Amino acid sequence: MPTSSASDAPAKSAPGGGVQSLERAFDLLERMADAGGEVGLSELSASSGLPLPTIHRLMRTLVACGYVRQQPNRRYALGPRLIRLGESASRLLGTWARPHLAHLVEETGETANMALLDGDEIVYVAQVPSKHSMRMFTEVGRRVLPHSTGVGKALLANTPDGEVRALLARTGMPAATEKTITTPDAFLAALAEVRRLGYAVDDNEQEMGVRCLAVSVPGSPTAAAISISGPAGRVTDAATEKIVPVLQQVAAELSAALASTGPAA
Repeated sequence: MPTSSASDAPAKSAPGGGVQSLERAFDLLERMADAGGEVGLSELSASSGLPLPTIHRLMRTLVACGYVRQQPNRRYALGPRLIRLGESASRLLGTWARPHLAHLVEETGETANMALLDGDEIVYVAQVPSKHSMRMFTEVGRRVLPHSTGVGKALLANTPDGEVRALLARTGMPAATEKTITTPDAFLAALAEVRRLGYAVDDNEQEMGVRCLAVSVPGSPTAAAISISGPAGRVTDAATEKIVPVLQQVAAELSAALASTGPAA
């Protein structure tokens, strides 16, 4: 009868009742993401406080599963198998947001949207339409460039200027309407205004006759923003004063919901 090996031993329990090795593995994946997706073992050891042998063992398992890959320079990078998980989670993010967007529609009367920053583009992942009949460009799955949208400004407001300029250089700044911002300096000035006010405005910049108000979702696991869109005649400056606090409250509630781990199994 074969003797049991260390790998056959029961997994240690974490203080919260979970499996310690799993918690450590996911912590390492998140640290890799925070570091830009590629790190060395010594960097992970320094940031996590775990000994190198433990990290090496965990990374070897993650590599074997396809969630991490070892680069030719011996550093470790997030693996392609995570892409499928991320895409599925992004779709679920829209599902989780819908009740909050519905509340936003009830409070404001305008169409509510949720959008993510995916690479250099904005992608809409959820929408609850207003009861008013008005067709607008926003729809789930649509991709747009960030410089012409309220959600784009909200998502980029706290990004370093150099990174914003690099993004704009890659995408260009085509004009969707005569009011679209088309120069990097003007866009950076608009982002400074977003930071000052605490919300972003798309004033006929993506579609003439339509105004959009947007805020980022604080603490979201991926960069996310929510917004309301409506006719410029309804989303006036006076309406903005009433709508923005509702937007900010809903964003805070959504943030809390996303941070919740949910009931234990």
